[in-house]
Amino acid sequence: MKLARERMKIIAAYQEVGTYRGAADICGTTHKTVKRVIERAEAGETAVAVRAERPRNYDPVAELVTTRVKSSEGRISAKRLLPIAQAAGYDGSARNFRRLVAAQKALWRRDHHRGRRPAVWTPGEYLVIDWATVGGGLHLFCAVLAWSRWRFVAFATDERATTTLALIAEALAAAGGVPLKVLADRMACLKGGVVANVVIPTPDYVRFAAHYGFAPDFCHANDPESKGIVENLVGYAQRDLVVPLLTEAEVTGRPVDVHQANTAAALWRAEVNAAVHSEISAVPDTRLLKEREVLRPLPSLRLEIGPAPVTRKVDRLSCVRFASARYSVPTRLIGTTVRLVQNGGRLLIAEPTGEVVADHPLTPPGEVSVLDEHYNGPRPAPNRGPRPKTTTEQQFCGLGPAAEAFLVGAAAIGNTRLPAELDVLLALGAAHGTDALIGALGRAVAFRRFRAADVRSILAAGTGAPVPVPAGGALVLDLPVAPAPSLADYAMHTLARPDQPSTPATGQTPTSATEVTQ
Repeated sequence: MKLARERMKIIAAYQEVGTYRGAADICGTTHKTVKRVIERAEAGETAVAVRAERPRNYDPVAELVTTRVKSSEGRISAKRLLPIAQAAGYDGSARNFRRLVAAQKALWRRDHHRGRRPAVWTPGEYLVIDWATVGGGLHLFCAVLAWSRWRFVAFATDERATTTLALIAEALAAAGGVPLKVLADRMACLKGGVVANVVIPTPDYVRFAAHYGFAPDFCHANDPESKGIVENLVGYAQRDLVVPLLTEAEVTGRPVDVHQANTAAALWRAEVNAAVHSEISAVPDTRLLKEREVLRPLPSLRLEIGPAPVTRKVDRLSCVRFASARYSVPTRLIGTTVRLVQNGGRLLIAEPTGEVVADHPLTPPGEVSVLDEHYNGPRPAPNRGPRPKTTTEQQFCGLGPAAEAFLVGAAAIGNTRLPAELDVLLALGAAHGTDALIGALGRAVAFRRFRAADVRSILAAGTGAPVPVPAGGALVLDLPVAPAPSLADYAMHTLARPDQPSTPATGQTPTSATEVTQ
């Protein structure tokens, strides 16, 4: 069908050349088309007759599809509608039916659009939070400051109210301030009830919000778009943090506990908050510095969340007992009262001010968990050496390590006359000299001879006693050097006697006169 401009061009060409074929050559069409346009123009037809729409094979079920799409709010699929339409008499193809369903969905969405617009955030106004279950017994808590896009993520083993409130407090502490509102979906742990679509927060949440100075805010039902900013963070964290973390755990065969996951989450937070955000084209950490100027200050004391914590008094061993097990704390806390918090298979010990001073894995009853840094170094080896009391014992032990080793060795072999022999040994030292006595004591220890008579024999031998050498050493000897003949000295003509001619071997006869002469 020709447009009005094309029809005017055909009429002008025909008036110029006067023939159908000539006008067709000028306009690039056929002479039949030129004839039809000219005849309609001469008859006075200014409008082209509209072609009647042909019936479709899905027209009998179009009303059925419209009703089902409206009832499902545009969510039902053509795959599920096709059997219903076929039962109602539709006998066309599935492809043609999908076109009908797609057209009806487009009409429904056009008339029922929610009319949303991009969010415009104000600094210091909203902190948006959400939970996600990521598998492996872990749950992911996400929070984002709406204006600066500063993000906070942390892992937990449950989504209880105490856990949620503790993580909100941790997020506010990390942000360095409190916004006007905290927006969440209708979390069961924070929701006390709903009246006329208005969420009533739990008393604990109200007390928590009043302590920090923000207003609790909740999304409407079936309205995830109102907190899409944190929904995007949940998806991003699952793709970029959770999937690599769980994949590495699956490959190595080592499960990830909540503490390892939170260590990875802290590194991930530092990375993403220091990078340019694609939506705002700015660094969240930089914008957070500006947003802190309008954030409310944090309260001076942190609110106690959940039931009263378990308290213990630190004993003289700088330990506390919990569930019949013993856990160490720094020695400076001996005699003070500390708080114990069980969190994800670990026991956190904190001072009354809230500072965590010890973090132990939970141990079975009767076991002990001791950290060396609580005692200013590793555990020293047991020392049960001599402790002299009498004057004789002090003089003998004053000779040095050799005397102490001799004393311990003599006691080990059951030398009951050792107290009397100490005077004998000191007298030998006075006679032979202290250095000679110390050397004799060292030799007695080496050969395990722990009596005074043995030491007397060693001193009597003096320098004539052999000095033992550890086995395995190289033996170095100075041997005489003999001249070695060269290989030329072993040649056949050199070994033959000069006064006897060489004769052929037995069984051989000379083959020439020259050989006989030789």
